[in-house]
Amino acid sequence: MRTDISATNNINGFIGACLVDSDSGLMLASEGGGKLDLEAAAALNTQVVKAKRQAMEILGLEDHIDDILITLGKQLHLIRPLEKAPAMFLYVALDKKGANLGMARLQVKQIESSLSM
Repeated sequence: MRTDISATNNINGFIGACLVDSDSGLMLASEGGGKLDLEAAAALNTQVVKAKRQAMEILGLEDHIDDILITLGKQLHLIRPLEKAPAMFLYVALDKKGANLGMARLQVKQIESSLSM
């Protein structure tokens, strides 16, 4: 299992990131964070992913989640379920001033492709 997410440090505006098992809410890998409690973010964003999946099921949407974007006043939070391992997701927090959302989404997708579960 390859869980190296250190390349998230190269995303402009990077604050912190973690790889999360959405079945348990446990963090498998992390980078950065500073004042951001990545353990709590992992557990709480697990609820976000589960809620979105439940909503899609109830609405009969036969599709998958590419990513979930949460835009705050000063930060962007990007949640990307892994295509090869849908029970896991990559969570990345970015400072809005320094981030480029399009580039960040592309970089997160590239990082996802380097992971193996």
